[in-house]
Amino acid sequence: MEERVAIKDKLALTIREAAAYSNIGINKIDKMLRTPNCPFVLFVGSKKLVKRKEFEEFLAKTLII
Repeated sequence: MEERVAIKDKLALTIREAAAYSNIGINKIDKMLRTPNCPFVLFVGSKKLVKRKEFEEFLAKTLII
C-alpha cells in the first residue's frame, strides 16, 4: 500500500505537484526545467523532477517568469 506524503515533506516533486504547489502551469514549469543549468531540475533516468527547496529559492528571488 502506497503511503501519501505531503508536498511540504517531499525533497523532489513531479511537474504536476510543482504546478499545484506553485500555481504555475505545467507547460511553464516544463519549459523552465529545459533551460540549460536549471538549478532545480533532477533527472531520474529520463524522468524530470523538481527539487523543492531549490525551486522555492528560485521563486523567492525571481520577479518575472
